[in-house]
Amino acid sequence: MAITYRQIEERDDQELAEVIRSILREFKIDKPGTVYTDPTTDHLSGVFKAEQSVYWVAEEDGQLIGGCGIYPTAGLPEGCVELVKLYTAASARGKGVGKTLMQKSIESAQHFGYNEIYLESFPELTTAISMYEKTGFTRLSAPLGNSGHFACNVWMLLVL
Repeated sequence: MAITYRQIEERDDQELAEVIRSILREFKIDKPGTVYTDPTTDHLSGVFKAEQSVYWVAEEDGQLIGGCGIYPTAGLPEGCVELVKLYTAASARGKGVGKTLMQKSIESAQHFGYNEIYLESFPELTTAISMYEKTGFTRLSAPLGNSGHFACNVWMLLVL
């Protein structure tokens, strides 16, 4: 069955929150200071109604298998947006789903006129970090902006 990509809808909120939290449990990063305890994780369709933001989901056989978006996080430098909540279910890994979601988000950032993309991650997510580096993200020594996710300790930036 083909994988379809589309923007998030309200009907996706509950299923997507469970996908995200199950992945954080899988990698043992289900802790305070992450999206695991962030109340907005349960209402992402509402969060991404913000101007100059978008969240893409991947769906296969009626099941959500991943998502990724961009969000104008408070405190980021002018022209910079955050790549947020890139998650792919275990069943979707190795199929290019994460890469496609990330590329759609980067294209959206370019469409909105951003010239830099910032992200926060964890060293446990080695495959994702490798994908970011192959895309051109470079590591930073400190966080940017005010995401509220104080547990993240990998910070990266892509200049478009």
